[in-house]
Amino acid sequence: MARASQEASRVMTNLLFSVASISLLVGGIGIMNILLVSVTERTREIGIRMAVGAKGRHILLQFLVEATALALAGGLAGAALGIGAARLLSALAGWPTLIAPATVLGSVLFAGAVGTFFGFYPARRAAGLDPITALRWE
Repeated sequence: MARASQEASRVMTNLLFSVASISLLVGGIGIMNILLVSVTERTREIGIRMAVGAKGRHILLQFLVEATALALAGGLAGAALGIGAARLLSALAGWPTLIAPATVLGSVLFAGAVGTFFGFYPARRAAGLDPITALRWE
């Protein structure tokens, strides 16, 4: 009986890991798409910044910070919803729940890292724009 319970727990853990991995991948791709649109819409702004002296690394850093902030905001919202759902489930069903602050912090930081990773391509693309071409962009 204990062995069957352990096996069921292992299968459930693997399933949850798979779902979480797919969710992170989809979220990362969403962040990348949002930033690519942002780079396209702000091409003229990027050109102006470069024309007045901003280096490519400044543009890169700007977009990486935006991607990380976006991902951290999503991570915080997800953590808040998860904690709320766990407390609601505990209150309604009477199931004991344990929320480890280190796990919540780790998940939010990991979400930020995913945003930084997926934001690198759009940031690099923005940093590599030619200022003259960017200023002519409409």
